[in-house]
Order: sequence, then structure tokens, then C-alpha cells
Amino acid sequence: MAESKKREAPLKSEAQEPPTPGKGSGAMLAVVAMFLGVAVGWGARGANLKPGVEVTAAPSTSAGACEAWASEVCKRVGASSEGCAQARGASELLPEAACGAAKGEIEGTVARMKKARASCDTLVERICKDLGDKTETCKMVREKTPSFPPERCKEMLEHYDEVIGELRSAEQERAPIPAELAQRQAAGDGPGFGPKDAALTLVEYSDFECPFCGQAAEVVGKVKEKYGTKVRFVFRQFPLPMHENADLAAQASLAAHAQGKFWAFHDLMFENQRDLGRPSLEKMAQKAGLDLARFKKALDDRTHAEAVKADMKLGSEAHVSGTPSMFLGTERIENPTDFEALAREIDRRLAAP
Repeated sequence: MAESKKREAPLKSEAQEPPTPGKGSGAMLAVVAMFLGVAVGWGARGANLKPGVEVTAAPSTSAGACEAWASEVCKRVGASSEGCAQARGASELLPEAACGAAKGEIEGTVARMKKARASCDTLVERICKDLGDKTETCKMVREKTPSFPPERCKEMLEHYDEVIGELRSAEQERAPIPAELAQRQAAGDGPGFGPKDAALTLVEYSDFECPFCGQAAEVVGKVKEKYGTKVRFVFRQFPLPMHENADLAAQASLAAHAQGKFWAFHDLMFENQRDLGRPSLEKMAQKAGLDLARFKKALDDRTHAEAVKADMKLGSEAHVSGTPSMFLGTERIENPTDFEALAREIDRRLAAP
């Protein structure tokens, strides 16, 4: 497949370009932070920590009454909790005598901390009840929320409908798709390779202007080289609204497919992602050996516009929200730009009885 210019991957579990985002509230930023696995500094107050760094209860080399008091607090409330961070910060400021006295009141201190965090406990309880205790989102919330200050939990509760909507949507984006939908994704005569009766089917939703899709194209090329006779690959269109020429490029790729030249044209477009206007597309069509008059007419008549819309509708049913998005059967591929991880999963499934 075509080479693409490298670009630093976003802070997500996968390199993926999302649709154009809207303006979010503070609660939405909290949700995003939880998904990124970073508490954006909320758990570092008073502890001189960098955002996202877990506070540990390990004793310092100069153990004393303050260190002992802070360690005991962290043991009771959790080493990665905001209360532990506060105790660590306070232990650096208080005199030893004050810490010695505070240790005698540790039960009351812990009780007050837990009372102050009632909003966070309520937040976790509501989210896990609404999404299910066994969901990955519930597990993530239980893990991350202890590092949030109570004020952040209260804000999220005030925006709860918005928060739970975002979390529910994200949970759907990670969940497997129904077998019936997977079959529809793999059906049809769209661009692809490999035998239609292959044991495994890999489906990708892509955007020709998306930089990460260029990286995924390289992965697809390696899949074709290694598994071309064992895996069925299907290319689906998902042009994002933020990309000016993505929809036209998608239609152009299908015009090339109608002439049996999809992959040659596909490679040229990913080599020239920054220049996908109509004149450039026509030059690439000529270079790929297409009947240029037939190609131009297909674009003028928007011959393949409905096919692009149909792919996007199918992607929406699968809760595709960014590109590239890949499915191996009913399962989503976590990082479509990582060939080694994808190959391991394909090998595992091919070896299964």
C-alpha cells in the first residue's frame, strides 16, 4: 500500500481521527480525561506531582512522624486517591509535633475525608448502575475516580445526563457488533481482496484525507502480503466532515473501482493526501490508467455518492465515530495502525479449532 507521512498519534488507545468536536463543558473534559487515563492534575494538588502520576505510599528516606501519618492516611484511603495526595502535601509542611498529634486523630481524619468524597461515591454508583458493573467503563470509573477532587465529582453529577451519554456512547464504540451487522459489512462488491469464503473478514472504514488512515493503509498492505488468501478484506468509505475533499475522494475511489483500478488509485491518493482536489484527482486517474472521460463523468454525475452514503450509514450502525476504524468479524481492532498487534490477533483466530 501507499506510504504516508508520519504524524504523532493522539493520546488515545488507538491512532484515530475523530469527527469535528463541539465545545464541551468542564464535565466533558473530565470524561475525556478519564478515557485517556490521565487525571489532568486533579489528583496532584498539594503533592507537587505531575498530572497523571500515581501517588504511592512508599516511605521516604527521612521517615518521621509526618511521614508515618501520611503513610497511614494513604493506607486507609488508597495510595492513588486525592486524599493521599493531600496528606503527602501536608506532611511536607507540618511540624513533626503536629503530625504526631494528628496521628492520634487518624480515624476522624479518614472519616472526614470519606464524607467529603460522598459525591464521588455517588457518581461511581450511578455510572456503574446505569452502564452495568461488568462493563469496561465501570471498571475504568472505579479506577480513576478516587484521584478526582470532590468538586470535580460534584460538577460531573450536575452534568450527569451529558456525562452518562458520553460514557454510554464510548462503551458502544468499544463493544462488539452484532453478527448480522458484521455480515452486512462484509457483503457486496465494494473494494477488497481475498476470497469471499475466507475464515476471517477484516473491514476498514477509512477517509482518504485522514493521516492515520494513511498509516492504516500500510497495515492493510502487509495484511494482503501475509494473509491475502486466508483473510477477506473489505474497504468502506467514511469521509469525515472536517475534510474538504474527503467525500469527493471517496466517490473517485469508487469510480476507479468500477474500472478495476481501485488499489492503484487508492495508493496514489494516500501518497498525495494534502492535494485531493478535482484537478489532482483527474491527474491521478490518468496516472493510474483509468478511462479519464468515464472517470470525469462519474464525478460530474455523482454516480457513486449514494454508495458512499450507504457505507457511512453502515458505519454509523456500528458506532464508528472516527477513522480508521477496523473490525475483525464482530470485534473492533483497538489500534488499526499497529500491524504486529493485528497480525497476532489474526494468527490466534486462524489457529483456533
